[in-house]
Amino acid sequence: MTYDIDRIEALLDEGVRDKVYPGAVWAVGDANGIRAQGTTGVLDPDEPDVPMRADTIFDAASLTKILAVWSCIGALWEDGALDLDQPLGSFWAEVTGHPLGAVTARQLLTHTAGLPLRAQLKNLYGTNREDIRRGVLHEQLNRSPGEAVEYTDRAALILGYLAEHLSGQTLDALATVRVWRPLGMHATRFGPLPDSIAARCAPTELDRDADAHLKGTAHDFSARLLGGICGIAGTFTVLDDLAALLRYMLDANTAPERPGFGPRWTATSLTVQTGSLTPARGLFWHPAPGTVQADDVWVHYGFTGTGMWISPRQSRWAVLLTNKLFYTRDRQPLTEVRNAFRALAYS
Repeated sequence: MTYDIDRIEALLDEGVRDKVYPGAVWAVGDANGIRAQGTTGVLDPDEPDVPMRADTIFDAASLTKILAVWSCIGALWEDGALDLDQPLGSFWAEVTGHPLGAVTARQLLTHTAGLPLRAQLKNLYGTNREDIRRGVLHEQLNRSPGEAVEYTDRAALILGYLAEHLSGQTLDALATVRVWRPLGMHATRFGPLPDSIAARCAPTELDRDADAHLKGTAHDFSARLLGGICGIAGTFTVLDDLAALLRYMLDANTAPERPGFGPRWTATSLTVQTGSLTPARGLFWHPAPGTVQADDVWVHYGFTGTGMWISPRQSRWAVLLTNKLFYTRDRQPLTEVRNAFRALAYS
């Protein structure tokens, strides 16, 4: 297996020069581990002498949906504690008699549950965490379950609540015990981070109230509103931890000890679950843009500038971590870099 490292480095260096992101950390690998990796740019443009490093901590943003929610739901499924096709209201009293009670976990994982399309937690439910939980779990649906694929952060938030309900543990404790610790992902955790650890974190968007870029505090407002821990966002991670997860997904024999989820969950998730509906979805993973189903390349992105890809058929994975949000919320420049990086990683 070979990679065009020179072209990958040139692509990512150009992203720094064009101010798509201050810096980037990347790696490509397989079931045996990292095959090539590198860094470019700086941690913080306000401190140009501090380079981006391989152990830089990133606000994972929506990668939380994989690191905590997808993996924990998989553990509960493999335990036999959750039937993906059983209506939530048939076993979860909190949603019984409400519209969400007719929805299944599979529909939440494929974004076909018919949920409202935006979270808007503060505007809809205020700032009290119990009011937010009650509002999210009792809200009217946007459409009938199973009609359409419509991405919404609410799916992950609800699945996080469901994981806590079924396990009797908070989401951070469940993910630590069932996934992160067994895989040796010792740097992955929910924020906010202690100051000593936040110093190694790539800054994201400017917090106008504090007149400083967020560093060690989740960029996602919903995560901050919920104390830093929720299914939507809030985790912080490093390259080596993501490599450990992806490596394990390709070969379950590589883990220091058996995590809660296993090969069955990975195989089920990296399969189109939405039939003829478009866009095609697996379980929280989706086919990478610019690929066809035969390529078997699956992806998950984070709004702050993070991303990871995996292909069981090709036995390859790739990670690209940036803090593009330092500069802009415009998605297109990073989308172009991501697509080009994926093409080089799977060429």
